[in-house]
Amino acid sequence: MSNEDPNAPAAPEPSRRSPRQGAGGSPMGSTISIVLAVVAVIVGFLILNNITDDGGSSTGSGGGEPSSSTEPTTSDSVSATSSTTTTEPPLVTEGATVVVANASGVPGSAGRMTTELATLGFTMAEATNSTQSGLTASMVQYDPSIAAAQAVAESVARSMGGLTVETVATPPPVEGGSLDGAGVLVLLGTDEADKTIAQLSAPVATVAPAPDVSGSTTPATTTG
Repeated sequence: MSNEDPNAPAAPEPSRRSPRQGAGGSPMGSTISIVLAVVAVIVGFLILNNITDDGGSSTGSGGGEPSSSTEPTTSDSVSATSSTTTTEPPLVTEGATVVVANASGVPGSAGRMTTELATLGFTMAEATNSTQSGLTASMVQYDPSIAAAQAVAESVARSMGGLTVETVATPPPVEGGSLDGAGVLVLLGTDEADKTIAQLSAPVATVAPAPDVSGSTTPATTTG
């Protein structure tokens, strides 16, 4: 048995809602999807192109090996310069006459030194005696009024083992007080009297003191 009232108005029938069109099924959704896909392709292409450019530039800048230079370094130049052997300039033997004056007191020593210097090519005058006597250190003097006198005097001094060179006094310290036109004067002292050019130019050898009996290197002293 039904409890419904036949006179009650009928309930309104619910209205049917139209279904919403999804993003994938509507035309608008399809357009958005296509645009997004195109944008994604473009962005991907730009990223890939940027990566390719970075890789190419880094390879070009760092891929090659550094070039080696064939120019000598400063240390090589210094070594080459230091290894070069220096030679003395040639002797100047012309332009001034040389006279040897005996100031040592050893008879005939000035004449023998005159012969020694003549073998080297110097123009020699006759030997003479000096007004100085007992000179211990030989020296060479020159007349500055003669142009080549200084160069010849320095060559004579070098040949005799490295003597002092100075201008000649006025009057010259020789017998008669004149060089008779000679531009170079050798005052031969006791240190070089009766020695040859070979002896004067030879290097001096140094000898170490012999140790005493006790083994000490100090030379023994004796009392007189």
